[in-house]
Amino acid sequence: MTMLSQTVLTGDCCVLMPARGPFDMIFADPPYGDTSLAWDRRVDGWLPLARAAVQPSGSMWVFGSLRCFMATATAFDDAGWKYAQEIVWEKQNGSGFHADRFKRVHELVVQFYRSDAPWGAVYNVVQTTPDATARTVRRKKRPPHTGHIDAGHYVSEDGGPRLMRSVIYARNAHGRAIHPTEKPSGLIEILIRTSCPPGGLVGDWFAGSGAAGEACRFSGRRYLGCEIDPVMARKAGDRIASTLPFHQGERP
Repeated sequence: MTMLSQTVLTGDCCVLMPARGPFDMIFADPPYGDTSLAWDRRVDGWLPLARAAVQPSGSMWVFGSLRCFMATATAFDDAGWKYAQEIVWEKQNGSGFHADRFKRVHELVVQFYRSDAPWGAVYNVVQTTPDATARTVRRKKRPPHTGHIDAGHYVSEDGGPRLMRSVIYARNAHGRAIHPTEKPSGLIEILIRTSCPPGGLVGDWFAGSGAAGEACRFSGRRYLGCEIDPVMARKAGDRIASTLPFHQGERP
């Protein structure tokens, strides 16, 4: 199997990443700015640079909290990004900051694409799971809250594919993480398979632990990450280098 390039740069993503595009997909896990921790400060200025560095057919997946996205909504619009969809990452436990509210065990992952490109031109592979039950669904009357939907029906078979749900459970990396906000590479791999063609280039603007690089290695995509912390950049590079790629047919 041909080894695809997997590289982690050390430095400021706003300086190092723009000239290394165009990327088929951008993955971003920036600081949310929700806590008083010294490193948890929102990064300004990267959104228009990322927009200029992505292919017209590309898109960007961004991890964040609802508070973070609400605070930065206009920044996405001003930078030329258009909202596509979001998923909810459900984890087995979470870190609650308040004892008088629901225990927070989820994070959002939102997809954006270039505002000058139609959604139909964006690379998108619908993800499915093999757990459908046999049934035929016919649409007889338009639900009043959905607007116009063309008439039609679909048939599913036992064990056949069905659309992957937007709430996806994946254990977090607490106890084994090499970065305090590390995301599960299996979840990231789903996003990569959805939005980056095989052999395409994923730009990871806040590389952290290198989990996205590991996911690219598993899924047969090229990877270029950037991490401002030199110690973490070295750990991320070592992690990716030690990950054995799957040969075609070994992993769905």
